Amino acid sequence: MNLQVLYAVAVMGGLGVVFGCLLAFASKKFAVQTDPRISAIRAVLPGANCGGCGFPGCDGYAAACVNEGCPTNRCAAGGPAVAERIAAIMGVDAAAAEPMVAFVRCRGENGKSGKNCVYLGYSDCQAASVVPGRGPEACSFGCMGFGTCVKACSFDAIHVENGLARVDRDKCTGCGACAAACPRGVIGLIPKSARVAVACSNPLPGAVARKVCTAACIGCSMCVKVCLDGAISMKGAVAVVDPAKCAGCSTAPCTTKCPTKAIVTL
Repeated sequence: MNLQVLYAVAVMGGLGVVFGCLLAFASKKFAVQTDPRISAIRAVLPGANCGGCGFPGCDGYAAACVNEGCPTNRCAAGGPAVAERIAAIMGVDAAAAEPMVAFVRCRGENGKSGKNCVYLGYSDCQAASVVPGRGPEACSFGCMGFGTCVKACSFDAIHVENGLARVDRDKCTGCGACAAACPRGVIGLIPKSARVAVACSNPLPGAVARKVCTAACIGCSMCVKVCLDGAISMKGAVAVVDPAKCAGCSTAPCTTKCPTKAIVTL
């Protein structure tokens, strides 16, 4: 019996050695070589994993820079400094990019926007958006103020004040996480250099929009008429500012002439 046990142990031990050698050979033979530049780029990224670059986290972006030729300036959290370091690793010129910042296209804070109902559910915009009528707010295109964007922000750059999400432009990195989390698409990214913007996203005719929010754009086109740079146009019933054309004139007639103050200075 003891000899049988020893024989079994010897056989198992021998098989273990054989299979171990085979695995070691296979790991060398079929090993996938990883470009060391991926690790180098990953080391300079801030590690926020915010997804603002359009890839699944910092690892995905680092791999895309090396394997797909992705631009070196996609990391909003790292900014120009990180873009330059990535460019140095890749041996290319740093791509110039306009810094972006989140902007809430709504001014319907408490007292300006009406209510469809009293919402007593979970304090989350995604949850509230499934309420009949697309939420408790009378304006189904405005900010609901439940803070889903706040939870999505990794930089403490957005908070809800008086029922309306507000962006801290000094903290915002332009990663776009808040915009992606907003179920109504109220938050967008605009150039940080922009001087004015339209704080309304209600596409309905002015008379209808005004009934649900006193701060809504009513499509009167007054801003288009008074703009000195031809930077404002109408997209349906909502005014749109072209930041590339807007010179940010000191008089800002678009903001002063807007009857509902839907156009704001930044």
